Amino acid sequence: MTVLRLADVGTATDLATFVARAKRVDPDGAARLLGAGAVLAVYVSPVHGTGAPTVLGLRTLGLRAPADVDVVVPLAALSDRLARPTEAAELAVPPAEATGVSWAGVSPPRGGWTPLGSVTAGVLAVAAHAGVSEVAAGAGPAAGAPAVAQLRAGVWGRAIPGTPDLPAGVAFAAESLGFLGAEDVEVFSAGPWWRATTLRGHVLARQPLLG
Repeated sequence: MTVLRLADVGTATDLATFVARAKRVDPDGAARLLGAGAVLAVYVSPVHGTGAPTVLGLRTLGLRAPADVDVVVPLAALSDRLARPTEAAELAVPPAEATGVSWAGVSPPRGGWTPLGSVTAGVLAVAAHAGVSEVAAGAGPAAGAPAVAQLRAGVWGRAIPGTPDLPAGVAFAAESLGFLGAEDVEVFSAGPWWRATTLRGHVLARQPLLG
């Protein structure tokens, strides 16, 4: 069993909060744990699927012992392991890996990011709430799964006005994962990727759309 030794109890609590927020958005979703040296990168995907942009949420956390791990696990199992952080601040990685997680095979670049300026957190918050309302209004009881998927793809793939063509899924991920604060959001690009960065984490999105 792989055990990750997180930096401290506060780090474990932060991770538990991040996982809980991701699970609220996608109860059947997964997280990719990527440990290299003293840093653990945790990826989740609030937006993905046929026709939708691939949108990833990323938190990087400190480890007090080096790790070498790259595994995709169910959010539910990870949440259970983090339910009661202990003074040891250790995370036993769930042994059962998540399968069929297509977004987990999509890796954003680690370098080569070009700054595109910044946008206010308020702009992203407004776009996120507007998109949620639009999806809720269109995804009524009579709407089938394909229709809902098409609706979500259209809403979250639409560019946010006043930004460097950021898809609205970035706003949704930043808001739902708790990344937005008082400070402006820095925006970068690298090839087909965008990155929106705050003090609390990163949101990465890729266009053209991936299934």
